[in-house]
This record gives sequence, C-alpha cells and structure tokens, in this order.
Amino acid sequence: MSEELVKAISEMDDEAAINLTKELLGKGTDPMEILGDCRSAMEIVGKRFEQGEYFISELILAGETLSAISELVKPLVKAAASTKKNGKIVIGTVKGDIHDIAKDIVSFMLDVNGFEVKDLGVDVAPETFVETIKSFDPEIVALSGFLTLAHTSMKETVEAIKAAGLRDKVKIMIGGGTIDAQVCDYAKADGWGTDAMTAISLAKQWTGAN
Repeated sequence: MSEELVKAISEMDDEAAINLTKELLGKGTDPMEILGDCRSAMEIVGKRFEQGEYFISELILAGETLSAISELVKPLVKAAASTKKNGKIVIGTVKGDIHDIAKDIVSFMLDVNGFEVKDLGVDVAPETFVETIKSFDPEIVALSGFLTLAHTSMKETVEAIKAAGLRDKVKIMIGGGTIDAQVCDYAKADGWGTDAMTAISLAKQWTGAN
C-alpha cells in the first residue's frame, strides 16, 4: 500500500496522485495494488463527504483523478487478465442519485475480471434497467447508490424488473456506502456489498466463473 498515493488522492492533489501512479508503475508495482490504494482513498473521501468536510466539488475532483489513474492502470490490468468473458452485467446508479465514483470502480473491476459490462451511468430509471435487460440479456444487474434515498429507488427497480417478468432471469446485487443486509432485504435483491471485491466475488459465484 502506498500511503503517499492514498493521501494525494484523498487530499485532492491530483497532480501528485498521477505522478505517483506513473512512478509506481515504472517501479513495477502491481496495478491491482494501485487500484486498492484508489479504493482506500475513495473510502476516506466518502467518509469526509458524509461528515460534511467535503462537498460535491471534491467528489467530482476525486472522480476525475480516479479516471486519470484508471487510464494509466487499466491497459496493464487488462493485459494480465483473461480474455474470456465470464458473463454479462448491467450496472447503473439508480434514479435520484448521481454519484458515480464507487460505481465506476466496480464497473472497471468487473471488466478486468472478465465480465462484459454495460454501464448505464447515473440517475437511471427502473424502465431503463428493464429495457436494457431485454436487449442486453445479462445474467446480473448491479444497482448502485450512495444516498439513502437510493434504497427506495433500488426497491422500485427490482419491482419493475419483476413486473416485466424478468426477475427470474437475472441475479440482482446492490451496493453503496449505506447498503447493508437490511437494505438488501428491503429491496428484495439477491446480494449486497460495499466494495468492488464483494461485487466480483458475487458475480463469479453467480456465474460459476473461476
């Protein structure tokens, strides 16, 4: 773990974060280790946002820094990853929520772990998830949300999928900083998590991937 990198990202020093990433990659640091540092930094950013120390502007800046680091790291991770596709996953931040940092990390990590991912973005209506399931035919639907209001949107999205007669066709996972087993039960999802590694574990379990 690079404490310097975690500090640079979490304290909004984007130039230092990018330079440190290049330096670490140049030394042969495992790209997955760098992504782990990014995840640790974003957890700090999320906590500071919840505590009122950071605001939307900081979340946006942190997201931009993460995207820049991902552009440097992703080709190296993909080069080492299997080209085999383990299954299809639709992911999106549910209606009423525009947070995409955690979703982007999960989407990226699922991608490099061999899943074909369709990212619908943020503030995604239940109807959009339903139509995408029909056209994309995924095995898994991943619903992301940072705000507590997302819990109701997740429940409504699962209900819309069920009403469309598609519930038995897909496994549904939900994720975000405020998600727990109680919210999973409330939304009638199949699984939940608060980090990308849990999402990967669930996806592999559900698809039988190695």
